[in-house]
Amino acid sequence: MKFKFLALTAAVAVAGCSAHTPNKAQDDVKAVEKAAHDSYVTAINSNSADTLAAGLTDDVVYQSPGEPELVGKAAVHAWLVNYFNTYNAHWEKTSIGFTVNGDWAFERYVYKATETDRKTGAVITDVGKGINIFRRGADGKWRVAIDGWNSDKAAH
Repeated sequence: MKFKFLALTAAVAVAGCSAHTPNKAQDDVKAVEKAAHDSYVTAINSNSADTLAAGLTDDVVYQSPGEPELVGKAAVHAWLVNYFNTYNAHWEKTSIGFTVNGDWAFERYVYKATETDRKTGAVITDVGKGINIFRRGADGKWRVAIDGWNSDKAAH
């Protein structure tokens, strides 16, 4: 009887510990999601190519709709300069799935982009979805390694 009691006590203790562990892991994922996602969206909405580029890895890849893939911070920075010179942009990105695996994080998101042409004042609105891949640097900061997005609007 004493053995059964000890076994039951040990089982309850282990179950209690494992029930707590997923909450800690979930809290960690939420913290990474907030740090990575929020800083990226804030940088986009700064409308500054330099601010946004600071949150990208050196080997970043951008996959924007209707354009060839851009590889490397210099290529993406040039694209961003042109984009922000052409548009005042405001992006709302909503995370719909976020996974952390070591120094990598993977995010599915939906977006609404509002772009105001700086010359004409014309407003373009788009909605779509995308995937971000973040990589944690040696300094502990999460940076975008890949951002690929596409519109829900039909192609022309």
